[in-house]
Amino acid sequence: MQFIDHASIDVLGGRGGDGIVAFRREKYVPAGGPSGGDGGHGGRVVFQADSNLQTLLDFKYKRSFAAQDGRRGGPNRSTGASGEDLLVKVPCGTEVRHFSTGILFGDLITSGETLVVAFGGRGGLGNAHYLSNRNRAPEKFTEGREGEEWKLQLELKLLAEVGIIGLPNAGKSTLIAVLSEARPKIADYPFTTLVPNLGVVRRPTGDGTVFADIPGLIAGAAQGAGLGHEFLRHIERTKLLIHLIDGGSNDPLEDLIVVQNELSAYGHGLIDRPRILVINKKELIEKEKKEQLLDDFQAKTGRDVMLVSAVMGDGLQDLLDNVWKELGV
Repeated sequence: MQFIDHASIDVLGGRGGDGIVAFRREKYVPAGGPSGGDGGHGGRVVFQADSNLQTLLDFKYKRSFAAQDGRRGGPNRSTGASGEDLLVKVPCGTEVRHFSTGILFGDLITSGETLVVAFGGRGGLGNAHYLSNRNRAPEKFTEGREGEEWKLQLELKLLAEVGIIGLPNAGKSTLIAVLSEARPKIADYPFTTLVPNLGVVRRPTGDGTVFADIPGLIAGAAQGAGLGHEFLRHIERTKLLIHLIDGGSNDPLEDLIVVQNELSAYGHGLIDRPRILVINKKELIEKEKKEQLLDDFQAKTGRDVMLVSAVMGDGLQDLLDNVWKELGV
C-alpha cells in the first residue's frame, strides 16, 4: 500500500432548505392563514478516527467532500428533512488544519473520536413565522443558508510509543523486523526504507507497544535534505527514541552528532525526548576497539551506550528491558 501522510481537501457543509409560502385550504377552516414550513438544516462533514487506516491514500483520489443539503419546507407547517451528515474516516493521528492559515481545527488520536469540520447551513423560515396582527396573510419566507466551506490540510503523524532513528543503513529495519512481526524491505544500500514501518512488540505485561522505524536522516534533513525531513513529524508523538548507530561506520561518533544536530534543528522538543543510544552491528567492531568506542561515546555524551547486533539477535533482550524501564512498564 502506498504511504501518504499529507493531503489537501475541500469540505462543504450542506445548504439549508428554503422555507415556503403556503396557506391552509381545508373545507371547514374559513380563515386558514399561513402554513408554510421551515426548511431543514444542511448536513455536517464529520471526520472520524479509524484505527484500521494507516495512510491518507484515499484522499489522493478524492479531494472534495460535501454533506447533503436540507430539504425545503412543506405545507401545514411541515419542516423539511435535514441533510444527512457525511462521515469521513481518517487514520488515528491525523491533524486537521486550515490550508492557508495553518490554524488547527483538531487532532484525531483515539479510535472513534470525531471532529466536525464543516457545519451545515440553517434552514430558511416559512411564511407561518411572519403572521402578525398587521399581516394576516404574509407571503414572506427566507432561503436556507449556505453550509461552511473550507480548504483543509491533513497531516498524519504516526502513533508509536517508540521511534527508531539513525542514519541510513544503521540497521533500523532489521531491528524492527527482529523485535516484531514487521516485514520491512531490507538491503545493503542507503534509503532502503522509503516510508515509516510500524511493528508491535509484546510487553512483559502481555499487551503490545508500537515501534516505528523512521526513514534514515542525513545532514540537512531538518531543512529538507534527503528523506528525513518528510518523516521527522512521525516521531513527534513518540515517548521514547532508540538512536541506532552503525558500528561498522568509519566514524560512529560523528554519525551520532549528525542525527543529534538534525533533532535539534527540527525542534518540537525532539532533542529533549528520552533517548537510548545503541551501537548496532557489534560483530563488525574489532574486539580491542569496543571498549575504546564505548569510552569515547561516554566522554562525548555523558550517557551509557548499548552494543547490540540486530542481525545476530545479540543484546536485544537487554535493549528491550531498557525500553520497558524507560516507559515505566
